[in-house]
Amino acid sequence: MTNLLMSSYSLQELTTVISETVKIEFERQNSLSTPQPDNAYLTRKETARILGVSLPTLNDWSKKGLLPSYRISSRIRYKKEEVLNSLNKRNFKGGV
Repeated sequence: MTNLLMSSYSLQELTTVISETVKIEFERQNSLSTPQPDNAYLTRKETARILGVSLPTLNDWSKKGLLPSYRISSRIRYKKEEVLNSLNKRNFKGGV
């Protein structure tokens, strides 16, 4: 159980303290719910699965520049945000 301290506050002071506390908490909660950019990298298999294509098709799209790929060490990776944007374009245009 927590200790309760009683102080004599005027109604105006109490209202101000409560108002400021609620404002601070609201801003904190709002900042937590703001979506952050997703800079995650996906593997070739993950990317192909998301796009619903085979690995050779994904490779072909990368070579043609239809989907940017990134070499990280000896691995090929795709930015999740770019893959999802590509998926949206593909759905609207009938192909990448």
